[in-house]
Amino acid sequence: MNTIGQIIKNARVVKEYSLSRLEEITKIKKGFISSIEEENWEELPPFPTVLGFVKSIAGALEVDERTAVATLKRDYPPKKLRINPKPDVSRKFVWSPKLTFIIGVGLVFTVIFGYLAFQYTRFISPPALSVDSPVEDQIVSGNNVLVFGNTDVDVKITVNNQPVLVDNDGKFSVSMEVVPDTKEIVIQAVSRSGKMNEVRRKILVTSN
Repeated sequence: MNTIGQIIKNARVVKEYSLSRLEEITKIKKGFISSIEEENWEELPPFPTVLGFVKSIAGALEVDERTAVATLKRDYPPKKLRINPKPDVSRKFVWSPKLTFIIGVGLVFTVIFGYLAFQYTRFISPPALSVDSPVEDQIVSGNNVLVFGNTDVDVKITVNNQPVLVDNDGKFSVSMEVVPDTKEIVIQAVSRSGKMNEVRRKILVTSN
């Protein structure tokens, strides 16, 4: 039983057609014709195109078209399908108590870690210090100047080396005695870790 390649090649030899001559007649590249004769299917286009080639070649070589087509379908190798031995089967998501426990534990650790990181950052950072009075180059008439502002809670405040009380909201206020020689007010805030923040304000003290 002849294959499609043998049928076409034998008919071409009987017609004494070279591959180039058959190419001229059918307008099919001789490389494709040779691949059909040798049945090198990997070097050919998809099956529908090969089917068209075989019909044209059969007509040019006076080969029965129905026989050629039937033989091609018999000889043409089936398309190889890749089979996944472990198909990906989607699973419906189900909320389980185990998942609830894992997420809960994760949230607890996240909150604890965040709190510790916040406290550590506060511990190693200088305290906040905002001084509302006096302002820079403030002119002071008399023997006293009002010093007040805001800082963090649990911070020690000194004004010109004198300790000042800080309330529960971080506010401090003190009336400092000054003399004409007083040129500057120095406010220092020291945290529990020993970190310090300092604000200096120049003043001009005038006599009444």
